[in-house]
Amino acid sequence: MDIRTLELFHHLAGSLHFSRTSQSCNISPSALTRVIQRLETDVGKQLFIRGNRCVELTYAGQVFKKYAEDVLGRFERLQGELSKDAILSGQLSLYCSVTAAYSILPSFIPHYRALHPGVQIHLETGDPAQAIDRLMNRDADAVIAALPEKPGVQISFLNMAVSPLIFIGAKHYPDVLVTDGKGGPDWKKFPLILADKGLSRERIDKWFVENAVVPRIYSQVTGHEAIIALVNLGFGIGLVPRLVLDKSPLYRNIVALDNMPELPPYEIALCTRDANLSNPRVRALWDIVAGAS
Repeated sequence: MDIRTLELFHHLAGSLHFSRTSQSCNISPSALTRVIQRLETDVGKQLFIRGNRCVELTYAGQVFKKYAEDVLGRFERLQGELSKDAILSGQLSLYCSVTAAYSILPSFIPHYRALHPGVQIHLETGDPAQAIDRLMNRDADAVIAALPEKPGVQISFLNMAVSPLIFIGAKHYPDVLVTDGKGGPDWKKFPLILADKGLSRERIDKWFVENAVVPRIYSQVTGHEAIIALVNLGFGIGLVPRLVLDKSPLYRNIVALDNMPELPPYEIALCTRDANLSNPRVRALWDIVAGAS
Protein backbone atom coordinates (compact mmCIF):
# COMPACT_ATOMS: atom_id res chain seq x y z
CA MET A 1 0.00 0.00 0.00
CA ASP A 2 1.88 3.08 -1.25
CA ILE A 3 1.23 6.82 -1.33
CA ARG A 4 0.09 6.76 -4.96
CA THR A 5 -2.52 4.10 -4.13
CA LEU A 6 -3.81 6.14 -1.22
CA GLU A 7 -3.99 9.25 -3.40
CA LEU A 8 -6.04 7.40 -6.03
CA PHE A 9 -8.35 5.97 -3.39
CA HIS A 10 -8.83 9.37 -1.74
CA HIS A 11 -9.64 11.07 -5.04
CA LEU A 12 -12.16 8.38 -5.94
CA ALA A 13 -13.68 8.61 -2.46
CA GLY A 14 -14.26 12.30 -3.15
CA SER A 15 -15.42 12.12 -6.77
CA LEU A 16 -17.30 8.79 -6.55
CA HIS A 17 -16.74 8.58 -10.29
CA PHE A 18 -14.17 6.20 -11.85
CA SER A 19 -13.93 8.07 -15.18
CA ARG A 20 -13.48 11.44 -13.50
CA THR A 21 -10.76 10.13 -11.19
CA SER A 22 -8.94 8.31 -13.97
CA GLN A 23 -8.91 11.47 -16.09
CA SER A 24 -7.80 13.76 -13.24
CA CYS A 25 -5.10 11.36 -12.02
CA ASN A 26 -3.79 10.36 -15.48
CA ILE A 27 -4.56 6.66 -15.12
CA SER A 28 -6.73 4.47 -17.32
CA PRO A 29 -10.10 3.34 -15.91
CA SER A 30 -9.04 -0.31 -16.08
CA ALA A 31 -5.80 0.39 -14.22
CA LEU A 32 -7.69 2.39 -11.59
CA THR A 33 -10.10 -0.51 -11.13
CA ARG A 34 -7.19 -2.90 -10.58
CA VAL A 35 -5.60 -0.55 -8.03
CA ILE A 36 -8.84 -0.39 -6.04
CA GLN A 37 -9.32 -4.15 -6.24
CA ARG A 38 -5.80 -4.76 -4.91
CA LEU A 39 -6.41 -2.22 -2.16
CA GLU A 40 -9.63 -3.97 -1.14
CA THR A 41 -7.72 -7.26 -1.06
CA ASP A 42 -5.04 -5.73 1.18
CA VAL A 43 -7.60 -4.20 3.51
CA GLY A 44 -9.78 -7.30 3.51
CA LYS A 45 -12.99 -5.31 3.03
CA GLN A 46 -15.04 -3.94 0.17
CA LEU A 47 -14.46 -0.18 0.04
CA PHE A 48 -16.85 0.84 -2.75
CA ILE A 49 -20.29 -0.23 -3.87
CA ARG A 50 -20.26 -0.10 -7.66
CA GLY A 51 -23.59 0.39 -9.44
CA ASN A 52 -24.45 0.98 -13.07
CA ARG A 53 -24.85 4.71 -12.51
CA CYS A 54 -23.22 5.48 -9.19
CA VAL A 55 -20.37 4.61 -6.85
CA GLU A 56 -20.72 4.75 -3.05
CA LEU A 57 -18.39 4.26 -0.12
CA THR A 58 -19.10 1.32 2.15
CA TYR A 59 -18.77 1.74 5.91
CA ALA A 60 -15.27 0.23 5.60
CA GLY A 61 -14.55 2.74 2.84
CA GLN A 62 -15.57 5.65 5.06
CA VAL A 63 -13.29 4.39 7.85
CA PHE A 64 -10.42 3.81 5.42
CA LYS A 65 -10.87 7.32 3.98
CA LYS A 66 -10.03 8.80 7.39
CA TYR A 67 -6.93 6.59 7.55
CA ALA A 68 -5.86 7.64 4.04
CA GLU A 69 -6.30 11.34 4.88
CA ASP A 70 -4.19 10.91 8.01
CA VAL A 71 -1.36 9.14 6.16
CA LEU A 72 -1.39 11.58 3.23
CA GLY A 73 -1.37 14.53 5.61
CA ARG A 74 1.60 13.14 7.54
CA PHE A 75 3.45 12.43 4.29
CA GLU A 76 2.94 16.05 3.18
CA ARG A 77 4.29 17.28 6.50
CA LEU A 78 7.29 14.95 6.15
CA GLN A 79 8.03 16.37 2.71
CA GLY A 80 7.83 19.85 4.16
CA GLU A 81 10.27 19.03 6.97
CA LEU A 82 12.75 17.45 4.57
CA SER A 83 12.60 20.43 2.20
CA LYS A 84 13.04 23.25 4.73
CA ASP A 85 16.73 23.78 4.09
CA ALA A 86 16.68 22.86 0.41
CA ILE A 87 16.07 24.96 -2.71
CA LEU A 88 12.40 24.60 -3.55
CA SER A 89 11.68 22.28 -6.46
CA GLY A 90 8.91 20.01 -7.67
CA GLN A 91 5.43 20.97 -8.84
CA LEU A 92 2.86 23.43 -7.55
CA SER A 93 -0.62 22.84 -8.97
CA LEU A 94 -3.10 25.72 -9.24
CA TYR A 95 -6.72 25.84 -10.41
CA CYS A 96 -8.71 28.96 -11.31
CA SER A 97 -11.04 30.43 -13.90
CA VAL A 98 -9.80 31.77 -17.23
CA THR A 99 -10.51 35.30 -16.03
CA ALA A 100 -8.50 34.80 -12.84
CA ALA A 101 -5.62 33.37 -14.87
CA TYR A 102 -5.03 36.66 -16.68
CA SER A 103 -6.35 39.14 -14.10
CA ILE A 104 -5.23 37.82 -10.70
CA LEU A 105 -2.31 35.41 -11.24
CA PRO A 106 -0.04 38.16 -12.67
CA SER A 107 -0.17 39.93 -9.30
CA PHE A 108 1.89 37.22 -7.58
CA ILE A 109 3.11 34.44 -9.90
CA PRO A 110 6.00 36.46 -11.43
CA HIS A 111 7.28 37.18 -7.91
CA TYR A 112 6.97 33.50 -7.00
CA ARG A 113 8.87 32.42 -10.10
CA ALA A 114 11.64 34.91 -9.43
CA LEU A 115 12.13 33.61 -5.89
CA HIS A 116 11.64 29.91 -6.64
CA PRO A 117 12.64 29.16 -10.25
CA GLY A 118 13.01 25.45 -9.49
CA VAL A 119 9.28 25.00 -8.87
CA GLN A 120 7.20 24.00 -11.88
CA ILE A 121 3.79 25.71 -11.96
CA HIS A 122 0.99 23.45 -13.18
CA LEU A 123 -2.07 25.57 -14.02
CA GLU A 124 -5.51 24.28 -14.89
CA THR A 125 -8.41 26.58 -15.74
CA GLY A 126 -12.09 25.80 -15.62
CA ASP A 127 -15.41 26.49 -13.96
CA PRO A 128 -14.79 28.39 -10.69
CA ALA A 129 -17.76 26.57 -9.16
CA GLN A 130 -15.60 23.42 -9.15
CA ALA A 131 -12.60 25.04 -7.45
CA ILE A 132 -13.28 24.06 -3.84
CA ASP A 133 -14.21 20.48 -4.81
CA ARG A 134 -10.98 20.14 -6.80
CA LEU A 135 -9.04 21.44 -3.81
CA MET A 136 -10.60 18.98 -1.39
CA ASN A 137 -10.13 16.12 -3.87
CA ARG A 138 -6.39 16.98 -4.01
CA ASP A 139 -6.54 17.87 -7.71
CA ALA A 140 -4.85 21.17 -6.87
CA ASP A 141 -2.55 22.47 -4.16
CA ALA A 142 -4.29 25.85 -4.20
CA VAL A 143 -7.22 27.44 -6.01
CA ILE A 144 -8.56 30.91 -6.70
CA ALA A 145 -12.25 30.79 -5.94
CA ALA A 146 -15.29 32.79 -4.96
CA LEU A 147 -15.33 32.37 -1.22
CA PRO A 148 -18.42 30.45 -0.07
CA GLU A 149 -20.37 31.76 2.90
CA LYS A 150 -19.07 28.83 4.94
CA PRO A 151 -15.60 27.95 3.57
CA GLY A 152 -15.23 24.84 5.74
CA VAL A 153 -13.06 23.99 8.70
CA GLN A 154 -10.30 22.39 6.60
CA ILE A 155 -9.75 25.37 4.30
CA SER A 156 -7.45 28.35 4.74
CA PHE A 157 -8.03 31.41 2.56
CA LEU A 158 -6.62 34.83 1.75
CA ASN A 159 -8.99 37.47 0.38
CA MET A 160 -7.65 38.96 -2.85
CA ALA A 161 -10.48 40.94 -4.46
CA VAL A 162 -14.16 41.83 -4.21
CA SER A 163 -16.35 41.94 -7.30
CA PRO A 164 -20.05 42.96 -7.46
CA LEU A 165 -22.51 40.61 -9.14
CA ILE A 166 -24.21 42.44 -12.01
CA PHE A 167 -26.95 41.73 -14.54
CA ILE A 168 -25.86 42.30 -18.13
CA GLY A 169 -27.45 42.71 -21.55
CA ALA A 170 -26.24 43.22 -25.11
CA LYS A 171 -26.04 46.78 -26.48
CA HIS A 172 -27.11 45.65 -29.93
CA TYR A 173 -30.12 43.62 -28.68
CA PRO A 174 -31.95 46.17 -26.47
CA ASP A 175 -35.35 44.54 -27.06
CA VAL A 176 -34.42 41.54 -24.89
CA LEU A 177 -35.16 43.39 -21.65
CA VAL A 178 -38.90 43.76 -20.96
CA THR A 179 -39.91 45.93 -18.01
CA ASP A 180 -42.89 45.55 -15.72
CA GLY A 181 -44.09 49.11 -16.28
CA LYS A 182 -42.35 50.38 -13.15
CA GLY A 183 -38.83 50.36 -14.54
CA GLY A 184 -38.02 46.92 -13.12
CA PRO A 185 -37.63 43.67 -15.03
CA ASP A 186 -40.57 41.50 -16.03
CA TRP A 187 -39.08 38.18 -14.93
CA LYS A 188 -41.69 36.12 -16.80
CA LYS A 189 -41.01 37.67 -20.20
CA PHE A 190 -37.27 37.97 -20.71
CA PRO A 191 -34.87 35.04 -21.06
CA LEU A 192 -32.30 34.62 -18.32
CA ILE A 193 -28.88 32.98 -18.71
CA LEU A 194 -27.36 31.68 -15.46
CA ALA A 195 -24.49 29.57 -14.23
CA ASP A 196 -25.61 25.99 -13.71
CA LYS A 197 -24.06 25.98 -10.24
CA GLY A 198 -21.80 28.01 -8.00
CA LEU A 199 -22.09 31.08 -5.81
CA SER A 200 -23.78 33.39 -8.32
CA ARG A 201 -26.46 30.76 -8.96
CA GLU A 202 -26.99 30.17 -5.25
CA ARG A 203 -27.47 33.87 -4.59
CA ILE A 204 -29.92 34.57 -7.40
CA ASP A 205 -31.90 31.41 -6.58
CA LYS A 206 -32.14 32.59 -2.98
CA TRP A 207 -33.39 36.01 -4.16
CA PHE A 208 -36.02 34.39 -6.38
CA VAL A 209 -37.32 32.29 -3.49
CA GLU A 210 -37.37 35.20 -1.05
CA ASN A 211 -39.27 37.38 -3.55
CA ALA A 212 -41.60 34.64 -4.85
CA VAL A 213 -40.31 35.09 -8.41
CA VAL A 214 -40.48 32.36 -11.05
CA PRO A 215 -37.94 33.38 -13.72
CA ARG A 216 -37.82 32.39 -17.36
CA ILE A 217 -34.48 30.60 -17.57
CA TYR A 218 -33.30 30.25 -21.15
CA SER A 219 -29.99 28.50 -20.48
CA GLN A 220 -27.83 27.19 -17.64
CA VAL A 221 -24.16 27.14 -18.57
CA THR A 222 -20.75 26.34 -17.15
CA GLY A 223 -18.61 29.40 -16.51
CA HIS A 224 -19.33 33.13 -16.52
CA GLU A 225 -17.43 33.63 -19.78
CA ALA A 226 -20.05 31.46 -21.51
CA ILE A 227 -22.82 33.62 -20.06
CA ILE A 228 -21.26 36.74 -21.59
CA ALA A 229 -20.92 34.99 -24.95
CA LEU A 230 -24.62 34.05 -25.06
CA VAL A 231 -25.71 37.49 -23.89
CA ASN A 232 -23.60 39.04 -26.66
CA LEU A 233 -25.45 36.87 -29.18
CA GLY A 234 -28.79 38.21 -27.99
CA PHE A 235 -30.15 35.13 -26.24
CA GLY A 236 -31.06 36.94 -23.03
CA ILE A 237 -29.61 38.70 -20.02
CA GLY A 238 -27.08 37.20 -17.63
CA LEU A 239 -25.62 37.45 -14.15
CA VAL A 240 -21.82 37.64 -13.80
CA PRO A 241 -19.17 39.15 -11.52
CA ARG A 242 -18.11 42.63 -12.65
CA LEU A 243 -14.48 41.44 -12.80
CA VAL A 244 -15.34 38.86 -15.48
CA LEU A 245 -17.10 41.44 -17.64
CA ASP A 246 -14.30 43.99 -17.26
CA LYS A 247 -11.72 41.45 -18.49
CA SER A 248 -13.89 40.03 -21.28
CA PRO A 249 -12.98 40.77 -24.94
CA LEU A 250 -16.72 41.40 -25.44
CA TYR A 251 -17.06 44.07 -22.77
CA ARG A 252 -17.62 46.86 -25.34
CA ASN A 253 -20.73 45.05 -26.58
CA ILE A 254 -22.24 44.53 -23.12
CA VAL A 255 -24.01 46.87 -20.70
CA ALA A 256 -24.67 46.56 -16.98
CA LEU A 257 -28.42 46.78 -16.40
CA ASP A 258 -30.06 49.24 -14.01
CA ASN A 259 -32.97 48.62 -11.63
CA MET A 260 -31.98 45.02 -11.01
CA PRO A 261 -31.69 43.11 -7.71
CA GLU A 262 -28.61 43.96 -5.66
CA LEU A 263 -26.93 40.73 -4.61
CA PRO A 264 -24.00 40.21 -2.22
CA PRO A 265 -20.66 40.62 -4.05
CA TYR A 266 -18.10 37.97 -4.88
CA GLU A 267 -15.21 37.68 -2.44
CA ILE A 268 -12.36 36.19 -4.43
CA ALA A 269 -9.73 34.36 -2.42
CA LEU A 270 -6.68 32.14 -2.66
CA CYS A 271 -7.68 28.90 -0.93
CA THR A 272 -5.82 25.79 0.16
CA ARG A 273 -6.37 22.93 2.55
CA ASP A 274 -5.02 23.59 6.04
CA ALA A 275 -2.69 20.59 5.73
CA ASN A 276 -1.14 22.06 2.56
CA LEU A 277 0.39 24.95 4.51
CA SER A 278 3.09 22.56 5.71
CA ASN A 279 4.11 22.04 2.07
CA PRO A 280 6.99 24.51 1.50
CA ARG A 281 5.92 25.25 -2.09
CA VAL A 282 2.41 26.18 -0.95
CA ARG A 283 3.70 28.07 2.10
CA ALA A 284 6.00 30.16 -0.11
CA LEU A 285 3.07 31.06 -2.35
CA TRP A 286 0.93 31.84 0.69
CA ASP A 287 3.52 34.16 2.19
CA ILE A 288 3.87 36.10 -1.08
CA VAL A 289 0.13 36.63 -1.46
CA ALA A 290 -0.28 37.51 2.22
CA GLY A 291 2.53 40.06 1.96
CA ALA A 292 0.96 41.68 -1.09
CA SER A 293 -2.54 41.97 0.38
